Amino acid sequence: MGNIRSPFKGIIKDVKGRIACYKQDWVSGLCSGFPILAPTTYIFFASALPVIAFGEQLSRDTDGALSTVETLASTAICGIIHSILGGQPLLIVGVAEPTVIMYTYLYNFSKGRPELGQELFLAWTAWVCVWTALLLILLAIFNACTIITRFTRIAGELFGMLITILFLQEAVKGVVSEFSIPKGENPKLEKYQFPWLYTNGLLAVIFSFGLLFTALKTRKARSWRYGTGWLRGLLADYGVPLMVLCWTSLSYTIPGKVDSGVPRRLFCPLLWEPSSLHHWTVIKDMGNVPIVYIFAAFIPAMMIAGLYFFDHSVASQMAQQKEFNLKTPSAYHYDILLLGVMTLICGLLGLPPSNGVLPQSPMHTKSLAVLKRQLIRKKMVKSAKEGMLQQASNSEIYGRMQAVFIEMDASPAPTSVDKELKNLKEAVMKGDGGEAAKENFDPEKHIDAYLPVRVNEQRMSNLLQSFLVGLSMCALPVVKKIPTSVLWGYFAYMAIDSLPGNQFWERVLLLFITPSRRYKVLEGVHASFVESVPFKSILMFTLFQCVYFLVCFGVTWIPIAGILFPLPFFLLISIRQHILPKLFHPEHLRELDAAEYEEIVGTPRRNLSITLKEREPLDSHSEGTEDDFYDAEILDEMTTNRGELKLRTVSFKEERLYQVYPQGNGELLKSNINI
Repeated sequence: MGNIRSPFKGIIKDVKGRIACYKQDWVSGLCSGFPILAPTTYIFFASALPVIAFGEQLSRDTDGALSTVETLASTAICGIIHSILGGQPLLIVGVAEPTVIMYTYLYNFSKGRPELGQELFLAWTAWVCVWTALLLILLAIFNACTIITRFTRIAGELFGMLITILFLQEAVKGVVSEFSIPKGENPKLEKYQFPWLYTNGLLAVIFSFGLLFTALKTRKARSWRYGTGWLRGLLADYGVPLMVLCWTSLSYTIPGKVDSGVPRRLFCPLLWEPSSLHHWTVIKDMGNVPIVYIFAAFIPAMMIAGLYFFDHSVASQMAQQKEFNLKTPSAYHYDILLLGVMTLICGLLGLPPSNGVLPQSPMHTKSLAVLKRQLIRKKMVKSAKEGMLQQASNSEIYGRMQAVFIEMDASPAPTSVDKELKNLKEAVMKGDGGEAAKENFDPEKHIDAYLPVRVNEQRMSNLLQSFLVGLSMCALPVVKKIPTSVLWGYFAYMAIDSLPGNQFWERVLLLFITPSRRYKVLEGVHASFVESVPFKSILMFTLFQCVYFLVCFGVTWIPIAGILFPLPFFLLISIRQHILPKLFHPEHLRELDAAEYEEIVGTPRRNLSITLKEREPLDSHSEGTEDDFYDAEILDEMTTNRGELKLRTVSFKEERLYQVYPQGNGELLKSNINI
């Protein structure tokens, strides 16, 4: 209640905090020079490809009322506004799958009403956006962001799993549709005759599965054994757009005797065509919407406002996780206010609104962490080597490295720097006074394990990638050459790639492992709850999530009421607070619904006789050369595919290192995991 009685309190605090570092945001970006282009292009491709795919999906679901032009325009406009005026410039905004789902429901509702029809669809959605913007602004004014912590892991993972299944559903529907004649097309055309229709379907299967397989493989390129570090990094960062390009090129190697309409390609109007221009003047049609439907627009607006509030805030949280050690303050309240303004602008222009997106937002922060980390590492290593050449003492070598870190970090709190570099100091100072100690500490090999994560916090990369998204609208003649089947493969890739790191999915897989084989889970890196929570509690919690997920998914299939699909996620707040604590032990519930992603290092069988400390150097420095060592590889290991930073620890009980294997009868030792 105190937050409601203090309107504008959160917004004012956010504005004051961000104004103090606004100039530095631009200075940091400009001083980064050309290296800033690397994270810019990386996040551009990560943003543009989904937006193009969602545009094609919208075009099919709305009979061409909206297309790729509108999704790209919305992402570019909102991205530019947020990069300049946003409170958290690391947050990436764009048209997301929930927006596509909501607009599909709105279109189906409008098409089935003679008073609206397809002609007033965009005008009515403009009124929906007006109400949505009003609700978002009110949420920001009355400090509603303070309740975002009530959306715990269980809600986020259920929502993520729902989006995953909807992606897979879209991919399957898309591939199946390649075997049939598109709605509204002339069935007498040559390309729609059975031989070519069947050929198109078979090619769709090849292209979609080909894109899916190669994209998933290149996603893990940094862990490959072959190739230089530069090549592996290039494939890991840009492998997906490269695979889209490769499979699009392969689609043009089909023999010339095949009909030109096989395989099917994206259908989207060009930027300058009349069908792409009508939505810009939708504001003049808003007065033609019947008054009843203007007020009825408030119902879907409540769902969209709640959805954007949740999605935008979680994306912002993920972009500024505490493990990233960001120096600038957060601005949740102000960003929701700005989101309301951007939603209003998009509605009045006839565009689908954009909001904070995952995993692009934490991907953006991670790419800037790599850039900053490389710069700091290079100078610290150089400083340490200079000290060694001058035969300086260990304390002097550490002092040089600390001075470089403080200079580049520009931290206002030296005490926090001392705390963060504590492990580095201990490694350097170990055995101070002996030559052997200096030889033991090799800055090239050892510094990375003790270097804190640092992010180049600035606005330039977000602004530049938003401009690139806008410029890509001029490249639509090239975009139209992409086969639709490649996009279906991309939808499947987005679905499957989002599963690792989702603990709900990991628990579902755990249920299918027989008791005698569960020790295999402990051999690898595994979630902390596997050791700390009895299997019965894991089973009950997972079954509850499965049932609740089926309810959420079932709502999306209801023709008209499907627009209420965000409602179960809002109800989950009360269920989590009042019902689940009565069904599960507090400690177990805290582990299963943890705020952080905590992992425990596995215990490989062949290393039972070797202590963890003895194994660490082998794992950490297997490559051993500067050419093959990249900070991006470290950060990839530290983060889930969703962009969430992992907390990795050793087993809760040291003696478990020697008790993870089954005894004679193949049963797992009770001391290792509670079953």
